[in-house]
Amino acid sequence: MQQETSVGSLLPQSPYRATRTTTRGEITREALVRCGVELCTERGFQVTGVEQVLKRVGIPKGSFYHHFADKHEFGEAVIDSYAVFFQKVLDRTLNDTSVPPLQRVRIFISQAQRGMAKFHFQRGCLVGNMGQELGGLDDRFRQRLEGVLISWQATMAQCLEDAVRCGEISRTLDKDQLSAFFWIGWEGAILRAKLTRDAQPMVLFARMFFELLGKKYDV
Repeated sequence: MQQETSVGSLLPQSPYRATRTTTRGEITREALVRCGVELCTERGFQVTGVEQVLKRVGIPKGSFYHHFADKHEFGEAVIDSYAVFFQKVLDRTLNDTSVPPLQRVRIFISQAQRGMAKFHFQRGCLVGNMGQELGGLDDRFRQRLEGVLISWQATMAQCLEDAVRCGEISRTLDKDQLSAFFWIGWEGAILRAKLTRDAQPMVLFARMFFELLGKKYDV
């Protein structure tokens, strides 16, 4: 059975637990980053203050600057953490070879709709949120965020290549362009869903994307 996840608004759900090889410092850093992912997904990076993070995690200010030189370095760690976590979700859905390729895409989309509803459409995609906030302001953030999106495109492109090989979609379709189009449109659909507090923008995009593939979007 596929594990339901909040795709597009994902946060690690289980607490960070110590192991024999885990230090207290690693636990503290992980807690700070996880809190940063949550706050930045809900509110955005610029309005999220260090004090807010410290208050929610319940640690002194010195602990933050022991792990991060400044808020910028913290932001990079938040992006990296979200990217790793979300890639695992993509691997679990889009790379699941036990499921037909286009069904994997349907599962990804339907899980995202349920996940957005679970959080009352108040959380979006951290990468999309930060891209809108910071893409025109900070080149280091811009390049890092674009790199994450490119990696997601590669995963989708591989899924579409699987669909070509098994005859689900035509070989004449350009899987790389379709993958790029998917993420451009998907990020916009998530943003609109947050504004409307409704999944319809996501459903509409899914239908149009599947029309491009010559298929019907059904779940």
